[in-house]
Amino acid sequence: MIFVTVGSTDFDALVAAMDEWAATAAEPVVMQIGEGVYVPRHAHTYFRFAPSLAPYYDQAEIIVSHGGLGTVVEVLQKGRRLIAVSNPDRYDTHQDEILRAFAESGHLVWCRELRRLPEELARVRGMTFAPYEPPPCDIHTTIQRFLANRYHRKVRSSGA
Repeated sequence: MIFVTVGSTDFDALVAAMDEWAATAAEPVVMQIGEGVYVPRHAHTYFRFAPSLAPYYDQAEIIVSHGGLGTVVEVLQKGRRLIAVSNPDRYDTHQDEILRAFAESGHLVWCRELRRLPEELARVRGMTFAPYEPPPCDIHTTIQRFLANRYHRKVRSSGA
């Protein structure tokens, strides 16, 4: 099964491109279409939103996604094959920057042009990807230090 997700907004161009591909696909294509207006005609099934996409990620052989960081990281943490596409309708090019970094690290296929999606779908099946390891995060200690310093300043200024 191929699973397509566009996140919480819309990405009709991606849904339409995958729907066209699904018309001749030998496997089911399931789509999460968000707020889009394009309604798939060839997908096995589609839906707008779900409480969690994890069950779809777990069942999919390949996931085709928008370039949102949350979705990309969630899919990569599951070790799934991912083709990600930047949504050009977003207000800036942050998705390009995110996808470039993940593609250069060997974690996913970055499809830069929707017309190349069929080629990327064929290519991704034979690829081996670098496992994704989340970078270390110590933001909690930074916040803890900030709050402790703020508390101590407040205590000193109140004379307590």
